[in-house]
Amino acid sequence: MENKFPQTFEVIELCLLAGKIMLQCGAETYRVEDTMTRIAAALGIPHSHSYVTPTGIVFSTNGTEPAKLIRISERTTDLYKVSLVNGVSRKVSSGEYSQKEAFEKLKQIENANYTFPIYQQVIAASVASACFMLMFLGEWSNFIPALITGGIGFTSFIYLHRVVQIRFFSEFLASLIIGVLSTVFITIGIGTQLDKIIIGSVMPLVPGLLITNAVRDLMAGHLVSGLSKGAEAFLTAFAIGAGIAVVFAFMS
Repeated sequence: MENKFPQTFEVIELCLLAGKIMLQCGAETYRVEDTMTRIAAALGIPHSHSYVTPTGIVFSTNGTEPAKLIRISERTTDLYKVSLVNGVSRKVSSGEYSQKEAFEKLKQIENANYTFPIYQQVIAASVASACFMLMFLGEWSNFIPALITGGIGFTSFIYLHRVVQIRFFSEFLASLIIGVLSTVFITIGIGTQLDKIIIGSVMPLVPGLLITNAVRDLMAGHLVSGLSKGAEAFLTAFAIGAGIAVVFAFMS
């Protein structure tokens, strides 16, 4: 008798691809597992099992097929891709996409680059830094110093991360540059509030999404993922604080 559903192995590959894209782009652990489970159920595997951590995904079925592992080495923030994968999942569940169509669509999403150009990211980081400075009750006289410092600091982070693959060091060096520039602006008399300029300028580097996902994963019962994301957020915060502390130690 002809099998009513696609081959199980192909469905597993499809689920792993969807989970990989979502996890690489900053999705929460429970969202990744739920999406993979829904796709598998829609394509004829009602009882699937997945184990998701920030660095890997294990997926298996109740059949005789072996469990498969996929490694996650690079993680970034691209919530638009997460939304697109969710859209594919919904269309698979409603029957609009077949297994082959869904796989092709996911490959297109994986290979596409939806990130904004670097100059737009720098402009956004600059404006955000200046606005955060005002939000923390800074004076308008510090708007331009915060704008420049935040933009240069974020630019430094982007290009340093290409040279130094370890994220901790690129964040540390970027915050060090922010601290030096802020101190220079205060020294030459352009700025008046050193603390407000620094706080506003480092905000684009703060791991807000990591902290949010860590808390949500812990609340959802994903203890391993929640603790590991929390540790990663702590390292980022420590790198930012250490860079500023070094500046204060040598230039105060």
